[in-house]
Amino acid sequence: MNSAPEAAGGTILSVDIGGTFTDLVICHGPTGRMEVAKVLTTDPDPSEGVLAGIRQLLPGGAGARDIGRLIHGTTLITNALIERKGALTGLITTEGFGDVLEIGREGRYDIYDLFLELPEPLAERRLRLEVAGRLKSSGDEMTPLDEEGLRRACAALREAGVEAVAVAFLHCYANPGHERRAAAVVREELPGAALSLSHEVAPEVREYERTSTTVANAYVQPMASGYLTRLEEGLRAECGIEAPLHIMLSNGGTCAARTAARFPVRLVESGPSGGVLGAIDAGRRSGFARVLAFDMGGTTAKACLSQDGELPVTTESEVARVYRFKKGSGLPLLVPVLDMIEIGAGGGSLARINELGLPQVGPESAGSEPGPACYGRGGREPTVTDADLVLGLLNPGFFLGGRMELDGEAAEAAVRSLARRLDQDLVAAARGIHQLVNENMANAARVHAAERGIDLRGFAMVATGGAGPVHACGVAERLGIDTVIVPGAAGVGSAVGLMLAPISFDFARSYVTRLGEVDLARLRGLFEEMEEEGRRIVTEAGVAPGEVQVERTADLRYVGQGHEIRVPVSGGDLDPPAMERLQADFDREYTRLYGRTCEGVDVQCMHWRTTVSGPRPALGRLHQEPEGPGSAEKAARRVRFERPGNDAGETPVYDRYALEAGFGAPGPAIVEEAESTTVVPPGWGLEVDGAGHLIVRRAKA
Repeated sequence: MNSAPEAAGGTILSVDIGGTFTDLVICHGPTGRMEVAKVLTTDPDPSEGVLAGIRQLLPGGAGARDIGRLIHGTTLITNALIERKGALTGLITTEGFGDVLEIGREGRYDIYDLFLELPEPLAERRLRLEVAGRLKSSGDEMTPLDEEGLRRACAALREAGVEAVAVAFLHCYANPGHERRAAAVVREELPGAALSLSHEVAPEVREYERTSTTVANAYVQPMASGYLTRLEEGLRAECGIEAPLHIMLSNGGTCAARTAARFPVRLVESGPSGGVLGAIDAGRRSGFARVLAFDMGGTTAKACLSQDGELPVTTESEVARVYRFKKGSGLPLLVPVLDMIEIGAGGGSLARINELGLPQVGPESAGSEPGPACYGRGGREPTVTDADLVLGLLNPGFFLGGRMELDGEAAEAAVRSLARRLDQDLVAAARGIHQLVNENMANAARVHAAERGIDLRGFAMVATGGAGPVHACGVAERLGIDTVIVPGAAGVGSAVGLMLAPISFDFARSYVTRLGEVDLARLRGLFEEMEEEGRRIVTEAGVAPGEVQVERTADLRYVGQGHEIRVPVSGGDLDPPAMERLQADFDREYTRLYGRTCEGVDVQCMHWRTTVSGPRPALGRLHQEPEGPGSAEKAARRVRFERPGNDAGETPVYDRYALEAGFGAPGPAIVEEAESTTVVPPGWGLEVDGAGHLIVRRAKA
């Protein structure tokens, strides 16, 4: 029902930890047979849920030794930064720059907010210590490093009991000498503390962003290292799995657990990246090159735009926002992440009356504890899942394939409490919740596309996540999208997508110069340094030296501009013709984005980047075996769709596992599988294509 990697003689296990559920998928390489488990995420230690899910899939450890690779995506790092549950962290920085984390940028994320609240730095002011020593922007030393002052700073941090230390000196991206010497002293004076160096974590210009990223990395290092160590030990001791553990990165690649423990800040969008990979693959197999990946889980929804199968990567990201969905209110991170948006809309999103007396859905979520009211775990407030159950979109007896029974009476009681406050009946209130969350998601996706100059007409939406296929058509219709693709096992789409991730790692170096004045010898040295380190990391993770692939890019802008655009650097020799091609590629990309070029203005080079990766996993056909024989149409029930006039009659309910390629049916219809439900509203039609994907199309007027 979907595509999957063919493990060479083995089996692949992927694990994706979400805010509500932990998803696990096993793909048996030789046959393509897939097994799925979905368990509630455990707090505070999510590894407990992971191990419980594996025991469910591999009872008694049966088949554990057949697993050749284990890929893990997690929200643990993001949650630790949001909830401020990291280590006590100290910062050692250049004299005069101790307050860079407080000063930040001069811009305001909301110019009309007189009480603007900025994110609290992860390192307290008393633990941000300054040391004399200064480099020029060229990397030349202006003032020698004060080693005695450095040792005094270490003593103060030791007395304060810090568990992690970040070192971020001015202009060390151009010359890491001062930071390397500081690292030797810190390891000598604070041997038990985790250590992050800015020239290793984020060797790029922009002091605030570079320091923020380094401190964030140090802040989560002890927790990430402990978690990954416990998980690896549990996999071996409790589950009998000896396969190497690979961790999903935010850029769509994976790395060894040891590398992830060293750079945990690169895991901030770990799990959602898998969903994007799976969506791109599903679109390709169904013949769509332009896709909107739409993943809606229990806590949030994610959306990402891909054209021609490309992974859109950006380094402008942030985490732990004061206002969760307001850009600019968080801690900036200079790490490569897939360019996606997070929307405060999931199955567990709470429906409430806001301060203005208007209905509001999200961004607060019931999470996994207590969860929606229908989970029967103590939740009382209405959620999106409760509303969907009241509307008949979900089957209370077939949630998670029948392994978890939903409490319809509890859902009705929760929604009715909101209905009374709105002076509405039960169904009208539930329909309002459903419509409002669809509007929220569509508005966010529309803005995301507009900011990138992309017209969504002609795109296909690939819907994944437990709630994604339930809401996909409603969101697509609002965006002018006529085709929705629902791949097999869509409810665990991110976990399936993890299997498609190559082993990969990104590197960056800042070398600021005008394009016509590039020192080619220096540039070759930068690329050789990045590629050498990259080859070491990916080969240690299991890639054969002959299979290593290298991709180069550059961040360029016109002189005087504040931000850059990314342009590929063609392979081969870095010679004058290569720089001419780079100029032409910049002109072409700038014109695509802004409709013109700036004649007579020099182009400035800011950052040079390298991605070193292994081959993408080979793909084969993946299928789930139904638990028992069944016919295509399994039942019928009354469903209340978004438009009140479409409530009449019984809606047919189909068994996803019994649908063969070529099957077709007009809407309205419901398609049920263990991990999700696809809703085909009136005015849409359903078919199954040759890849086994559900293709839901809007009927032409």
